[in-house]
Amino acid sequence: MKEYRSYHFKSLFVLTMALLLLSQVVVAQTKEAVLATINKVNTYWQENNKPQDRAFWDHAAYHTGNMEIFKLTKNPAYKKYSEDWADHNQWMGAKSNDPSKWKYNYGETDDHVLFGDWQICFQTYIDLYHLDPKDYKIARAKQVMEYEMSTPNNDYWWWADGLYMVMPVMTKLYKTTGDTKYLDKLYAYFTYANSIMYDKEAKLYYRDAKYVYPKHKSVNGMKDFWARGDGWVFAGLAKVLQDLPKTDPHYKEFLSKYIDMAKAIVKSQQREGYWTRSMLDAQHAPGPETSGTAFFTYGLLWGINNGYLKEKAFLPAAQKGWTYLTHTALQSNGKIGYVQPIGEKAIPGQVVDANSTANFGVGAFLLAGCEMYRFLEQKNN
Repeated sequence: MKEYRSYHFKSLFVLTMALLLLSQVVVAQTKEAVLATINKVNTYWQENNKPQDRAFWDHAAYHTGNMEIFKLTKNPAYKKYSEDWADHNQWMGAKSNDPSKWKYNYGETDDHVLFGDWQICFQTYIDLYHLDPKDYKIARAKQVMEYEMSTPNNDYWWWADGLYMVMPVMTKLYKTTGDTKYLDKLYAYFTYANSIMYDKEAKLYYRDAKYVYPKHKSVNGMKDFWARGDGWVFAGLAKVLQDLPKTDPHYKEFLSKYIDMAKAIVKSQQREGYWTRSMLDAQHAPGPETSGTAFFTYGLLWGINNGYLKEKAFLPAAQKGWTYLTHTALQSNGKIGYVQPIGEKAIPGQVVDANSTANFGVGAFLLAGCEMYRFLEQKNN
């Protein structure tokens, strides 16, 4: 009997350890497999969603991912999809032509021209311009951003999402025009954002001033950092560093914020590879979420690929994130699930499941997949 119990205990122990290791293992993939996956995801999205939709942030965030996969594949169908979207929107964001009425508080109407959610579309327009330079493609972007920079206001980026929406617009327009005012204002607006949203202790960003601790707390009384919000910032910093000249006087500060965020992000990852919606309180809104996880995975892989993050320290988290994205978020037909719906915070009790999908979540997945492909390509060379 003792032998049986001993054998039974040992068997259970071995099985438990095997399951634990299995839960942590990263499934090895080839770059060809990664490319096939992101092509499947993008094809599924485009076959099921027409490009003729508005230029607001959620659609525009998808197009940032679509343009990244176009860079990788040169698939003309992907380029045409974004061009058709740009044509539909007349290469504009919000369409008011009366600057005296332009606003930058939250708003989905045509007079909210200065609101960053209507400016992210300029990222794709600029990318398309560089593929076929015609002035009309960036005329509105230059008009809007030049007007904005002519004002004395610096408080344009008052919510975390705005840092992804507009910071890359500034660096892309600098690279296009050579006008250093874009970099000066980038720093001025970024400084304001840091003053109201950045937590110096946690090295993370609150979604906006409403959520700063201790005024706002998670259900367990902790600091409540919304994963997608920090995903926007982390991915935005990666895009800024991609285009910001290393000679810029504030380059080191942008880099420092990015590296500090990377360290904080890795610490809060769940064993299964995803990040919960409230990053430091997993029980606030438990379970997997794709959009924040995808932006974090993208940002980590981008940093590794470009020499900003040490592979030994950050690759395990990036690989676990990618494994979650491809084995839980990705459905068999190419649909991306577990995307928290449009919102601004982690909501206790909100259902996020395999059927929860959204354009911006697909865009984030594509960004992560492109960087995973580049990582594997570098490894094979």
